[in-house]
Amino acid sequence: MTAARRAVSNRRTRSAPRPPEGTPPRAELARQARTELADAVRIARWADTEGVRGACLPPGDSGTLSAEAAERAAAALELTSHQVQADWDRARLAGLVELHGDTARPGWRLQAWDRDDGAVLRGWVALFDAWSIAHPAPSAFAPGPVAEVVEAVPQLLSLLQLSEGAFLVSALQDLLEQRIAELRTERCEVPYGGGIPEPRAAEAEAEPGEPADAAGMSRGPDAAQAESAQAASPKAESAQAAFAKAESAQAESAKAESAKPDAVKADAGAPAAEGPPSGVLLDWALDALVSVGALTVGDGQARLTPLGNWAVWVKLEQICVAAQSPAGNIERSAEDMLRGCARLTPGPARDEYRAWLAARPSGSAVSELLDAARGDDALLRGLAFEALRVVGAPAEPAVRSVVDEPGLRPYALMWLAEQEGVDPDDPLAVLTREEATWLWIDTAAAVADHGEAPLLVRHLDSAVQGTVPALLAEVRAVGHPRTVQVLVALAAAHPDPALAKAVRRAAFQVHTGEA
Repeated sequence: MTAARRAVSNRRTRSAPRPPEGTPPRAELARQARTELADAVRIARWADTEGVRGACLPPGDSGTLSAEAAERAAAALELTSHQVQADWDRARLAGLVELHGDTARPGWRLQAWDRDDGAVLRGWVALFDAWSIAHPAPSAFAPGPVAEVVEAVPQLLSLLQLSEGAFLVSALQDLLEQRIAELRTERCEVPYGGGIPEPRAAEAEAEPGEPADAAGMSRGPDAAQAESAQAASPKAESAQAAFAKAESAQAESAKAESAKPDAVKADAGAPAAEGPPSGVLLDWALDALVSVGALTVGDGQARLTPLGNWAVWVKLEQICVAAQSPAGNIERSAEDMLRGCARLTPGPARDEYRAWLAARPSGSAVSELLDAARGDDALLRGLAFEALRVVGAPAEPAVRSVVDEPGLRPYALMWLAEQEGVDPDDPLAVLTREEATWLWIDTAAAVADHGEAPLLVRHLDSAVQGTVPALLAEVRAVGHPRTVQVLVALAAAHPDPALAKAVRRAAFQVHTGEA
C-alpha cells in the first residue's frame, strides 16, 4: 500500500499490547479505575449540571473552583470545600472536565464513562501520569530535590513491577539515593547540602552501557516520553543488572531489619524523627502514588496495585516497541521523520512514530508535528495526524487548540471525534459539508503529489457529494489553495474525455475567479 493510498484511507488499524499472565481482565481493571475516580466523576457531573463558568473559575487560577462554587458543590454533594477542590483537580487531570476560556465543560471521557472501558482506563492513566501534580510535594523543600525524586520514581516503579511482589521501603530508599546520585553525576552537579549522600566508590563505577533509567513511567503528561527515550536504547542486560541490584538492596535491608534489637523494631511504627530530604520526599512520592490508586504501602513494604502493575507494564511494553526503529528516523525532525515514513506501510510507520515520540517529551513532539502539518505538503499533514493518533489522549489539548486554524480544522475535528469513538468512515458525522469538501481536496492534493493517477480517479468515489457535477460546484466555493492543481491533475488522469473536459473547465473557472 502506497503512502498516498494510506492518506486516502480513513480506517485506522490499532493494536493493543497483551497484558502479562495474572493481570485482571480489562473489564475488572476498568471497574477498579471507576472506583478510584468515582469522586472525580461526581464533581464533574455536578459541574456539568450547574454549568460552571465565569465567577466560578477565577481568572489566572489554573482552573480551580472559586470559594463560592466550592461551597455550593460541598453543600450539594455533602463534602467539605477541601474535598471538593481535591476532587475537582483530579477530574481535570483525568480529562473528565475540560476548561474552555471561563467555562468548564464535561470531557469526552465523562460522556463515555459508563459505556467505554477504554475511556475509563485512559482517564485513570492520565491521573497516574500526573501523580506529582495530583498530590503536590511539601512546600518546605526546594524544587531541585523534588524534581530529582520525581525523575527517579519511574525506575522504582519499574523495579516494583519486575519484582512481582512487595518491596521493602528501606530498599526503595537506598535505590532512590543511588539513582539521584547517578543523576547528579550525569549532570556533573555538586550535590545539595545534606540529605542524599554522594555515590560510594563502588556505586560510582557504573557498568558500561548501563541505562540512565530502567523505565519510562511518566512524571506528568510531558515527562513520560522523555523517560522513555532514556530507557529505549540500553541493552537488555542493563535492566537485568538494575533488577539484580534492587534485589540485593532489598535482601540487605531485610537482613539489617532482622538484626535490629526488639526495642528498635517496636518503635518502627512510631513517627520517625525528621530525616533527610530524600526520605521525606520518598514518603511523599509513595503517598502520592497511593492516592491515585497505583500503590499500596504497609508494614514497611510497597506493592503495586493491579491497576498500577498493569499501567507500568504497558509503559514498559511501549518502550520496548519504541526501541525498534528500523528506518532510523528517531533523531530526525518531525518533517523529515514523516517524509521517511511516507514510504512505509502502516505497521512499520506506526513503529517509527512510537520510536520518534519516545525520544522526546510529548509536549514538544506534538508541537513539532502540528508545525509540520501546517506546511504545504498535504501528505505530511495527513501523516502528522496519524502520528498524533499514536500519541493519543495527551495530545488532545494541543489538537483542540488548532481547531480554529482553517488548514488543520478538518483533521483536528476528525482526530477528536475518533478519540470519542465516532466512526471515521462517516466524515459528515463530524464535519460540515464544506469542511468535508476541503478535506477531500487536501487528500487529493496528497494523492496528486505522491500517488498514482488511477488512485486519484478512484478518490472521486470518496467525495461526499456523490456526483462529479455536484462535487465541482462545491469545490469552487471552499477556497482550498490547491484546488486548481487538483482539478488539473484529475482531468489529466480521468479516462472519460467528457468528464475530463468538465473538470478542466472547472479548474479554469477557479483560476480566473469565475462564479
